[in-house]
Amino acid sequence: MIRLIGYFFGIGVMLALLVAAGAGIYVSGLTKDLPDYEVLAKYEPPVTTRVHASDGALMGEFARQRRLYLPIQAVPDRVKAAFLSAEDKNFYNHPGVDITGLFRAVMTNFQNMGSGRRPVGASTITQQVAKNFLLSSNQTYDRKIREMILAFRIEQAYSKDRILELYVNEIFFGLGAYGVAGAALTYFDKSVNELTLSEAAYLAALPKGPSNYHPFKYTDRAIERRNWVIDQMVDNGYATREEGEKAKAEGLGVSPRRNGTYLFAGEYFTEEVRREIISRYGEDALYEGGLSVRTTLDPKMQLIARKALQNGLIKFDRLRGYRGPKERIDISGDWGVALGKVKALSDVPEWQLAVVLDSSDSGLTVGLQPKLEVSGALKADRDQATVSQEDMSWAMRHVVNGQRVKAKSPADVLKPGDVVYVEKKEGSQYMLRQPPEVSGGLVAMDPHTGRVLAMVGGFSYAESEFNRATQAYRQPGSSFKPIVYAAALDNGYTPASVVMDGPITITVGTTVWSPKNYDGKPAGPSTLRTGIERSRNLMTVRLANDMGMPLVAEYAERFGVYDKLAPYLPMALGAGETTVMRMVSAYSVMANGGKQIHPSLIDRIQDRYGKTVFKHDERACDNCNAESWSDQPEPELVDNAEQVLDPMTAYQITSMMEGVVSRGTAVTVSELGRPIAGKTGTTNDEKDAWFMGYTPNLVVGLYMGYDKPQTLGKGSTGGGLAAPIFKEFMGQTLKDTPIVDFKVPEGMKLIAINRKTGMQASEGEPGVIMEAFKPGTGPADSYWVIGGDEIASQSREAISPQANKALQSGGGGLY
Repeated sequence: MIRLIGYFFGIGVMLALLVAAGAGIYVSGLTKDLPDYEVLAKYEPPVTTRVHASDGALMGEFARQRRLYLPIQAVPDRVKAAFLSAEDKNFYNHPGVDITGLFRAVMTNFQNMGSGRRPVGASTITQQVAKNFLLSSNQTYDRKIREMILAFRIEQAYSKDRILELYVNEIFFGLGAYGVAGAALTYFDKSVNELTLSEAAYLAALPKGPSNYHPFKYTDRAIERRNWVIDQMVDNGYATREEGEKAKAEGLGVSPRRNGTYLFAGEYFTEEVRREIISRYGEDALYEGGLSVRTTLDPKMQLIARKALQNGLIKFDRLRGYRGPKERIDISGDWGVALGKVKALSDVPEWQLAVVLDSSDSGLTVGLQPKLEVSGALKADRDQATVSQEDMSWAMRHVVNGQRVKAKSPADVLKPGDVVYVEKKEGSQYMLRQPPEVSGGLVAMDPHTGRVLAMVGGFSYAESEFNRATQAYRQPGSSFKPIVYAAALDNGYTPASVVMDGPITITVGTTVWSPKNYDGKPAGPSTLRTGIERSRNLMTVRLANDMGMPLVAEYAERFGVYDKLAPYLPMALGAGETTVMRMVSAYSVMANGGKQIHPSLIDRIQDRYGKTVFKHDERACDNCNAESWSDQPEPELVDNAEQVLDPMTAYQITSMMEGVVSRGTAVTVSELGRPIAGKTGTTNDEKDAWFMGYTPNLVVGLYMGYDKPQTLGKGSTGGGLAAPIFKEFMGQTLKDTPIVDFKVPEGMKLIAINRKTGMQASEGEPGVIMEAFKPGTGPADSYWVIGGDEIASQSREAISPQANKALQSGGGGLY
């Protein structure tokens, strides 16, 4: 008997050894190609890039995975407790695998065999880190064993806190959010430090299956899972019973954060920054690099710029009549559902979409577009309002088949079912609105640094993402003339030099060009100051011809208006195409005393670790890091910008453009009562209306025109259309700020001259003006007029297609 027992024992031992050997061979095979867990030490997950305004306000976020990486020390204890209770309550005690939990899962799976239920995994947080970072999600025993082996190795190599940090920053929470910080913002628009017990528990419930616990599709299921997590937190001692019951009584409270841009009116600016970062560092850096971008945008100034440009565009557009409804819908049923499907202008919140329910002689009854629930569903309310005939009087001139027709009644303009824009007036009274067809762009810049403080690229970014401030190449017209005059003043001419404003004919090959003044009349001999104040075309062409267009082209390129300007005389009138941003940069040179400017939308960029990788301000400060204070003078920033224009010339052209404002083509701007220099611009056939202007510390430029160039109408000038927009912007921006005069360079002489002759004035003489002269120069001793009735010509052999095109364009500048 004893021998028999020994025999069976030996067989058992042999079988056990064989099983152990087989298991060893099997496990050895699984571990042969295990991934290197040491890569976790160098883990850099895709992180959201965030763009901020100059005051720190969030402008936009860009990410493929919406994640903000948080060190474990920054995760509140309550949030950590929620995840431990939901996923792995023994995390800080087990060696990577929870043996008790594993045994329980094996028993459960054994009992569920044949039931079709999904196997229970019992994965610890460490195992989930191994799976998420190093393995696939295949539901196989091989993968599970490899996962456990990796978990043991990870536990030996890293601290518990590091493993938990990797876990809470990597997991997917649904709604495009990765990591607990990103999830807190996405679901509740809060930082993790602001999460309540209920909110933390809901986030901890999500990793099990984000789509299964969607806050709006499966609300009951989500609350049930959240409440289970709360009960686990109470059982584990992380919350009291009273706290738990109070938290379970709350709703989910989910308020999804919208994607894209966040700062109102900053969409064009944010998109321009996005393009610049991609150009500088590539798409991966933008969408995965976790950059922190501090822009130059001044949010208050941006709001003013948006409103000023919009007001100008709307005012012009309304004078052209009403073009009809946005579209038509069927209102026989629930009009709110049909209206809810129509897309409104999301960045013009002052306006609402509405459908006409009734139209009569007295006005309209409209149904307002229903608002959305947090879930995205339409609200049940169906609000109605009225639009009186008075509040749509401008629309009584409406466009029919391309012709403006005078309507007798609102019922002649709009019918039931028409979808329109309205703006609230008071109570239930609304005003009719329409998005303007005309558009434009505006840029405001600090002339001393090149920092772009505000930029508007059109009426609505939601309607058109095309940025007319940076992407639209338009003829600047007469707003280019100050560059011609600056070149002249820098090369021997003075503001009192007299040039003939008379007929001139330009012949290039077989093409003949005879430019005209805006009023069609020559003004005769005039000083340079008068020429720019009255925007004389004939005089500007003759001046450019006298200097030579290569010199004008050189200055235009120095100022950054063009990369390469064709040296043809029509270009002196702004016939070449450029952008508002480039023109503002050029005027900044004149405003800052002749220093070259490189416009920038970004102050600095930091990487995910806080290291500054880009800084716009390149000025040197040699003594800024002194180790001690020994009564030494304060350090000074050394301006290393290139001097591209004589400071005295810059002041002279500024003084001349102050005359444009005080008594020239932009006299409306003088109502601001401040020292402002500026120049209007109206292109050929009145296709674009420009105004460029500046104070000592702010340069603003804008244009108005149709995207597909066409005439704005006879008499539509820069002084009449663009200058009022500039005036509204400056009036609001400079309100409550001190008045600052333009600084007169040391050594500059101010001499009284006769406005007409340019010669020194005698005492008591009428028509006198104080003019600025450089040392060694002054008014002429005798009357001398530059130019006559000469004909400029160019041989047929030298003619080029570019020259022909320039002449045939008729020139850019009119007024």
